[in-house]
Amino acid sequence: MNEVELYNLEPLVELMAVGLAVAALPLAWWFWQQRRAAPTRRLKALTLITLFLTFDLVLFGAFTRLTDSGLGCPDWPGCYGSVTPMGAKAEIKAAETAMPTGPVTKSKAWIEMVHRYLATGVGVLILTLAAMTWWLRRHSREVSPWLPTFTLVWVCMQGAFGALTVTMKLFPAIVTLHLMGGIGLLALLMAQAVRYDGPGLRPLPSFLRRGLWVGFALIWAQIALGGWVSTNYAVLACPDFPTCNGQWVPDMNWEGFSVWRELGYTPSGELLPFLALSTIHFVHRSAAWLVLGVMVWLGWHLRQHQGLILAGRWLLGLSALQLITGLSNVVLGWPLLAAVLHTGGAAAMVVTLTWALHASRNDNPQRMTFSPRPAP
Repeated sequence: MNEVELYNLEPLVELMAVGLAVAALPLAWWFWQQRRAAPTRRLKALTLITLFLTFDLVLFGAFTRLTDSGLGCPDWPGCYGSVTPMGAKAEIKAAETAMPTGPVTKSKAWIEMVHRYLATGVGVLILTLAAMTWWLRRHSREVSPWLPTFTLVWVCMQGAFGALTVTMKLFPAIVTLHLMGGIGLLALLMAQAVRYDGPGLRPLPSFLRRGLWVGFALIWAQIALGGWVSTNYAVLACPDFPTCNGQWVPDMNWEGFSVWRELGYTPSGELLPFLALSTIHFVHRSAAWLVLGVMVWLGWHLRQHQGLILAGRWLLGLSALQLITGLSNVVLGWPLLAAVLHTGGAAAMVVTLTWALHASRNDNPQRMTFSPRPAP
């Protein structure tokens, strides 16, 4: 592939216009449906619309990564300095001729650019949400602009990681952080939506509240491991189940967990050995059983508490989905649909746990009492 200027801001204004166009339809629908609603209800509706489209963006980001389209346009923010691949036909054709199955093809360029269009549209929605909360803040103290503002900052950082994903040639640490940032965006939007209903309305036993926090921490650790498996292309490093390359506990090579290194190489610049890839896979697979057990336990107990029954059912259903898609990735050779659904299931678990945590509280909070010391 010919050398390309990594950052070319010439199509930036046109790309922003595309983002406005993408956001225009959901914004128009929201405005019409909520034109007579109370301010907090309007904010909640816009937050949920943004959450839904952000979830779609996370799924399409997984599709982009899994189809090896992350470098379909090797510069940022456009495609060879153009707002669409149509303006880069010659460059794409030359790259495709040089490497017919390489990172740049016509279809991969379109997949990458559609992902960028969707991301820009989501950015417009989050900007609108933040601006609206600040405007309504002048009329109602019930509206807090701080979390939407933090979400706006977060999505700007997410955009920066998206740029680095391309310009640093799929650097595993950057790609994994980009994935986690997208799912973190879902958690922030879900937290905002719950606040408009009034957080902490549903009492839970303290042990179950603690379990929710433990599950929340575990799912984030597992997402990081799963992202590391995917970005290092280690999904098929253990092609059998329940063993890994015929061993219950395979030999380990921990070089794969060196964070700051290029894709396929060790920090010293040598090729990453296959044993390192199987180690990455096996660690993720082993941790999955712990996470799955905790999620099933949480789902079962949440079903017994009024107001959180739906969250419990979701966790049980998503646990089944993750088990099925995780096994399918191994025994069926990493089918695209199963791989995308596996990412979506993990993201949905984060959303469900975020909702349960913000919507619940301890039913027996221990209050600290202070008694004065007796006089000497």
